[in-house]
Amino acid sequence: MAIFLFLLLVAVILGLVGAVVEGMLYLLFIAILLVMADVAFIATRRSRRSHRSHGGAR
Repeated sequence: MAIFLFLLLVAVILGLVGAVVEGMLYLLFIAILLVMADVAFIATRRSRRSHRSHGGAR
């Protein structure tokens, strides 16, 4: 969970810098990609964890 929050913070900072500083628009796109990768990472962790917890209850 700490990795998720750290990457989200980095993405927000990169997005702000990319949106405000002229000529640094590529940082905004990197931030968007980072957020998408971060959400995909946490979704796979949750799906693996919930999939495992339902398998042994019989």
